[in-house]
Amino acid sequence: MRFSPNLLEEILQRTDVVQLVGRRVKLARKGRTFWGCCPFHNERTPSFKVENERRTYKCFGCGAGGDAFRWMMETEGLSFPEAVERLAQEAGVDLPKWSREDEEREQQRKSLYEIVELACAFYEQQLRERVGLAARDYLKARGLPEDSWRHFRLGYAPSNSALIEHLKARNVTADEMIAAGLVRDSEGDRPPRDFFFDRLIFPIADAKGRVVAFGARALQPDAKPKYINTGETRLFSKGSLLYNFARARAAAIKTQSIVVAEGYMDVIALVRAGFEAAVAPLGTALTEDQLHLLWRAAPEPVLAFDGDDAGFRAAQRAARLALPHLKPGISLRFAFLPAGEDPDSLVRTAGVAALSAILENAEGLAQVLWRVETDGKDFSTPERRAGLERLLAEIVAQIADRKVADYYRRDFEQRIFDSFKRRAARPATAPQTGFRSAREKRASIGAVASVSPAVKATLLARTGKAGARRLKELELGRLLYECPSLAAQHGELLASLRLSDTLLDRLRRELLNLAASGFSLESEGLENHLVRKGMADLVGRFGARHGEGGVQPADANPGGADDQEARFLHAAASLRDMAELEQERSRAVERFNDEPSDETWADAQRLLAGRTLND
Repeated sequence: MRFSPNLLEEILQRTDVVQLVGRRVKLARKGRTFWGCCPFHNERTPSFKVENERRTYKCFGCGAGGDAFRWMMETEGLSFPEAVERLAQEAGVDLPKWSREDEEREQQRKSLYEIVELACAFYEQQLRERVGLAARDYLKARGLPEDSWRHFRLGYAPSNSALIEHLKARNVTADEMIAAGLVRDSEGDRPPRDFFFDRLIFPIADAKGRVVAFGARALQPDAKPKYINTGETRLFSKGSLLYNFARARAAAIKTQSIVVAEGYMDVIALVRAGFEAAVAPLGTALTEDQLHLLWRAAPEPVLAFDGDDAGFRAAQRAARLALPHLKPGISLRFAFLPAGEDPDSLVRTAGVAALSAILENAEGLAQVLWRVETDGKDFSTPERRAGLERLLAEIVAQIADRKVADYYRRDFEQRIFDSFKRRAARPATAPQTGFRSAREKRASIGAVASVSPAVKATLLARTGKAGARRLKELELGRLLYECPSLAAQHGELLASLRLSDTLLDRLRRELLNLAASGFSLESEGLENHLVRKGMADLVGRFGARHGEGGVQPADANPGGADDQEARFLHAAASLRDMAELEQERSRAVERFNDEPSDETWADAQRLLAGRTLND
C-alpha cells in the first residue's frame, strides 16, 4: 500500500519520539533535547540526541539517525510499511480503507493463515502420537530434547490423507487446502492427497511470526528428495523468507549479529548452543530478498558453510550476490566449518567453544572473493597475473557504492602487491641498471637499503608533518575555536580525524564531549570553559588576531557561517587525504626495507616524488 505524505506526517506528529526511543534507551533531558548512549554502537559518553521538536534522533558518534519510521525499521527490523502500520496503530491514526476487493483478498489470506495454523497444530500432535514414533526416535538420535520440539513447533506428517480428513472435519474445503499449499490437487484418477506424508515437519513463519508454510524431512533413507517445502502460495514465497527469522530478529538487533546456517537442524543446533540469532534459507541458495532481510537485522551477517567444495561454492554465490548492494558498514562475513561437520555435529563433537571460535573468526567478503579467484590457481606468468587483475577489476565494477568500491579496489591492489610484486624483483639487464655483475647489483641494493632512515625522514617531511599538515591543523583548530557549533554539525567527521598537535586534539575531543552533553556550543563562554580545562595556551594562541603560521582567524572572512563551514569541510578533507597519503608512503618505505629490490625502490621513489597535499 502507498502512503500519502500527509498521512505519514500526521503519524509522525502524533508520535512522541522521545517516548518511543526511551523504550530502549535511557535518556536524560538537557534543555529541550534528550541525550543517551547510542544503541547502535558501544559508547560510554552519551552522544545520542533525541528531539521532539524535530521529531528525530541523531548519534554524533556513528551517524545513525532519522525519524520514528526509521527507528522502528532499525530497532525492530520492520519494513517501511510495517513500521507505518505499527506507529499508526499506536498513534490512533486510521489508515486508508481498502476497496471491497482488497478486503475480500485480505479475508482470504486471514483464512489461509488460520488453515495453516490448524495444520501446524495437527502435525505437532501427530509427533506425540504412536504414529510419530519414528520421527521421535530420529530427533532423539540427533540429541534433540522435547523442549526443543515445543520451541520450534516440530511435527510429523503421517499417511497421505490424514491431514485432509482432519481439516474436512473442521469445515475446510479442498480448494482452501490446495490454496494453503497443504494438499496436492487430484491427478487423473487419483484423488487429492496430503502434500507431506511420513516426514518430520518444520513450521516456517513469516516476519511477524505467523506460520505460513512447512519444511519436511523424509524419514526413510531411500526417500527422494530428502527435504521438500510447501509450494508457492499467497502466503509463502521461499525466496523471500528465512527459517526462524521472526525469533532471530529481536536477538540480532540487540547483538548486531546474525548467523545464517544451511538447514533447519543447523539453526536449531545454533539456538540450543546459545546463538539465538540464527536463520537459514529454505532449501535454496540465498536470494537478494533474503539478504535485505538479514541486513534489516544486522549490518554484517555471518554465513556459516560446510568447509567442503560445495560450501565454498555456496559462499562464492552469496558473495557475488551481495556485491551490488554493499554500503558503508553493510557487508557479509563467512565462517567455514571443518570438512564433514555442520553446526549440529560440531557442537556435539567439539563443544560450543569450538563453534564460537569459528564464528568469531569469520572471513570478510573481500577475503572470500580473493580466495575464489586465487585458491589453487597458477599465476606464474605475467599474463595470468594480469588476467587476475582484470577479474578483480570486474568484481569492483559490480559494487554500486563508489566509496565501498574504492576501498575494495585498494584492498585488491594491496593483495596483488603482497602476493606478487613484493616478492618479484624485476629482472634487469646491464644497460638498464649499469650493473656489471650480480654481485655488484646485490651490493648496490644493500647500499640503498642502508639509507632507509634518510628515506623515512624525507617521507615524513613530504607528508607535511612539519609543514602543510601543521598549517592545515591550525586552520581547522581556529575554525572550531571561532565557530564551535561546527563540532555539533559535523561531529562524525570531526571524531574521525586524528590530529598530530596534542593541544588541538584536546580541543577537538572537548568540543565533541560538549556537543554530546547538550552544552551550548557558542564562542561566548567557551573561552572560560577551555581555561578551566587547562587549555589556556590554546586560548592564548587563538585569542590573538593572527594565529601561528600566519593563519587568519575564521571571522576575518566576510563569507560568514556558510563560508566557515565550507572551509572547515575543506580542511578536514585535506587532513584525511594527507593522513592517507602518509600511510601509503610509510608502507612503501617499509616494503623496501623488508625486501629491497628495484621494484620496491621504484615504488618508494614514486610516492616520495608525489605531490604534497598543502592546498
